[in-house]
Amino acid sequence: MTATPTTLLPTGRFAFRPVRPAADAVLLHRWVTHPKAVFWLMGDANVYDVERAYADIAQAPHQDAFVGLYDGAPAFLMERYDPAQVELAGLYRAEPGDVGMHFLVAPADRPVHGFTRAVIGAVMAELFADPATRRVVVEPDVRNTAVHDLNRTVGFEPHARITTPHKQALLSFCTRARFEATR
Repeated sequence: MTATPTTLLPTGRFAFRPVRPAADAVLLHRWVTHPKAVFWLMGDANVYDVERAYADIAQAPHQDAFVGLYDGAPAFLMERYDPAQVELAGLYRAEPGDVGMHFLVAPADRPVHGFTRAVIGAVMAELFADPATRRVVVEPDVRNTAVHDLNRTVGFEPHARITTPHKQALLSFCTRARFEATR
């Protein structure tokens, strides 16, 4: 039975905190192994695998992971990385001020209409809060058409199909001006 979406609560109640690998492993495991997270590529991971993956990110010099909160409750995951150093290193011509991003909204028992759109807006606002960020770079799987559509709503423009070690991806960029134009 499909849950009926409820109305989106007012925005502005988003916050971010660093992932705490040991403390967050069970929560994140539930999110990244859920069937809707198929493109996260962790469907077969166990809790220890998730803890190790986020411990590695926490120790890495060019990437960070954050639990996104809505009204104080964990609601999504955001990863930020330097695409010239990790994930896309050597796969495209990086520019100064490029910031790579992944995000995943937690599975919900009662979906809230518009919530994922509000989350990506909050993620983009958080990334552009850093004045050094000139462009956000994403590389979703080419088959993930839902996220391509969502990315366009916040100003992303597809650039090229690329091959990464894990997938065929649609490299897309969003400048600060393009994001601001969607607000």
